[in-house]
Amino acid sequence: MRMSNGVKIVILCGGEGTRMKEETEFKPKPLVLVGGKPILWHIMKIYSHYGYNEFVLALGYKGDMIKDYFLHRRTYLNNFSLDTKTGKTVFHNNQGDDFKITFVETGLKSLTGERIRQLKPFLKGDDFMVTYGDGVANINIRELSEFHKKQKSIGTITGVHPTTRLGILSVDSRGQKVVKFRQSGIVEKKNDPAEIRKARRSHLSDFVNGGFMIFKKDLFKYIKPDSMIEEAFVPLAEKGELSVFEHKGQWKAMDTYKDVEEFNIFWQKDPFWKVWKD
Repeated sequence: MRMSNGVKIVILCGGEGTRMKEETEFKPKPLVLVGGKPILWHIMKIYSHYGYNEFVLALGYKGDMIKDYFLHRRTYLNNFSLDTKTGKTVFHNNQGDDFKITFVETGLKSLTGERIRQLKPFLKGDDFMVTYGDGVANINIRELSEFHKKQKSIGTITGVHPTTRLGILSVDSRGQKVVKFRQSGIVEKKNDPAEIRKARRSHLSDFVNGGFMIFKKDLFKYIKPDSMIEEAFVPLAEKGELSVFEHKGQWKAMDTYKDVEEFNIFWQKDPFWKVWKD
């Protein structure tokens, strides 16, 4: 796969995950396990499969646990010898992922837009990607990037057909631009993977923001202090500066403990987001 050419991927990892306290009372949501690995790892593997491996993690709630996970991951995966007196460590193999990660503390209670505002010094290129720390898809990141360049808009967000309705998009299908962005309610989710897919098909008339976004640096002109990133989408859409990459494949987000169970069922039977090879 081709390399990322310095494009950074921002992953929003700071929320408290209040709707799934069974897990997040003791760990941040991005570290909730799916198939024995944190959901955050799964997200990063999707990007790295397409050559995008430079990540900036916007930390908040229990951010130290995310740092510790990656700082010690090499010791979890490999055999090594340790001299406890000197601290010298010798690794006998070198299994692991090729991630380059910048960890940034962005505040315990900060909203998503504010977290991204604080990351500006770490985003040096013309474009950068953004996604949430709890959603996956069988999305082709390379095609998303090429679409964004072709559209020449400030922002591109990925439109998906989920079983929840959050941030519904009104789309101009000819120009593939968002003409209106609005919030909505939530419909009941199903337990069985087949039922989940059936419910998703029943809402094919709606697109929602599924994460996997790309922005030009001009985005910072639209993000107000102490705001949600989604608030910037409204003026961008009004100016014709927000495009939508239509992902007609599968997508899933982790909002509740039931979702954790569903994720693990999918991982065992149909890990649709596993675009990488072991």
